Amino acid sequence: MSQKTSLRIGAFGVLSGGIGVTAGVLAGEAVAAVSSGVTGPVLAVGNRAVDWAPRPAKEFAIETFGTADKPVLIGSVLAVVVVLALILGWVGTRRRGLAVIGFSALVAIAGLAIMTDRAASAGPFVRVLPVVAVAFVGIGGFAWMLHALTPGLSVRGAHREPKADAALTPNRASTKNTNAQDTGSGHAPVGFDRRAFVIAASAVAATGAVAGVVSRAFGGAAAAGSREALSLPAATRTAPAIPAGVTFEDIKGLSPYITPNADFYRVDTALKIPDVPLDGYRLRIHGMVDNPLDLSFQDLLDRDLVEKRLTLTCVSNPVGGEYVGNATWLGVLMRDLLKEAGVQSGADAVKSTSSDDFTAGTPLSVLTDDRDALVAVGMNGEPLPLAHGFPVRMVTPGLYGYVSATKWLVDLEVTRFADFSAYWTDRGYAAQAPIKLSSRIDVPASFAQLDAGDVTVAGVAWAQDRGIEKVEVRAGDGDWNEAELAAVDSDDTWRPWRWTWPADAGSQRLEVRATDGTGETQTSQREPIAPDGSTGWHNVTVTVS
Repeated sequence: MSQKTSLRIGAFGVLSGGIGVTAGVLAGEAVAAVSSGVTGPVLAVGNRAVDWAPRPAKEFAIETFGTADKPVLIGSVLAVVVVLALILGWVGTRRRGLAVIGFSALVAIAGLAIMTDRAASAGPFVRVLPVVAVAFVGIGGFAWMLHALTPGLSVRGAHREPKADAALTPNRASTKNTNAQDTGSGHAPVGFDRRAFVIAASAVAATGAVAGVVSRAFGGAAAAGSREALSLPAATRTAPAIPAGVTFEDIKGLSPYITPNADFYRVDTALKIPDVPLDGYRLRIHGMVDNPLDLSFQDLLDRDLVEKRLTLTCVSNPVGGEYVGNATWLGVLMRDLLKEAGVQSGADAVKSTSSDDFTAGTPLSVLTDDRDALVAVGMNGEPLPLAHGFPVRMVTPGLYGYVSATKWLVDLEVTRFADFSAYWTDRGYAAQAPIKLSSRIDVPASFAQLDAGDVTVAGVAWAQDRGIEKVEVRAGDGDWNEAELAAVDSDDTWRPWRWTWPADAGSQRLEVRATDGTGETQTSQREPIAPDGSTGWHNVTVTVS
């Protein structure tokens, strides 16, 4: 076979790999979409990648890609799978059996991920359905295309010589010479049927296209319809009116006092937002309790609802980071639910579980004291957004979210820390994680070009459940200057600040530190986010001319 012909056939093989893997994945996604409690191959493999990735890799992804870390992960998984399939397609033009075995191995990995996915709730007989779809369409389609492409290829990779017909081929040498001439002429090798390959490739591609349509049609979130139709009742205990002067409205670039839902940070392990409709929703409270509870969403709404403004912070927030936001939450007091359940002596923790099987461990004491931890159903005057835990999540003042703010909440087990470990504690994070005193410069932005003279420096500081007493700012290694603080709302919300800086020409570094309500001043010691939150003074460098 000439080099030109070999490259042409190799290109068809690559195309076979691409079509086969795409159609197989889409078929699996379609079956998962029309089934209940099943995860499709893309998310199943992605979830395994999330669960198996080492902690430094997770931290790098969050720090580097921010809220885009999930699309980047899914895209990376798909890219790796597609590249492997393309390579197998090329190999298949020479070693068909080896290529099919390799393709089957990819499907087996996807199948194992689907069958063991923590987000799936269906039984094994339902979970296996998308695996069958991926195998039938993916492996079957790939093998069909390779066979149409190279029908004369043996399993070991050598072209089989066509059988000579005595009536048509009086001499075997003549046939061999003719075959050699044909395969060396730049055309397809003996046995190649372009029409058969086009038919096979078109059929497999069409199957994938139909599966994609089905997946899109049935893949919508039932929870979205539930949320749209939901009207939350008024709070039994409303939050106090926001005091005048809690922020500086005239400073452009300063974080708004109440973070809009669309701008509120999202950090979690869910590659796809869990679909938790109100119909059939249940919240179990069990474990070391006298009276286990099994509550519907309406059961929660029928209880006294409390409104509370609270700043949440993620442990993944680096010094000066954006994973912090302030919102008005509506929900049932956690301590009331636990009192109703009757907590038994000896318990010191509550293990919370989301609908996708994420787990967190929260100290029982902070859920039952007067800080007003909530089982929340509303955020900023509307039902919880889908991305922020609809229909129910936890909201706990004073603790990082990974131990206290479980979204898509379905289970609360009263237990002891000694008897369980949660998702992030299994990965080296601290079991108990009080939020650390922090402050941030919002304006000016780092590397800003400024005019000499008076410059407004402003930002926010937070120390949930202790409050902010003082904020200081300095330029370079100069003296610390006390900033003006906005009015106090509560110890559980962040506090904006501002300082007028008489800026001189040159490159300047601005630095901020805060002091909380207990008198503790923020440390300058830089610590990473693991295992229990970052520390250090935030700084920005600007140029003044």
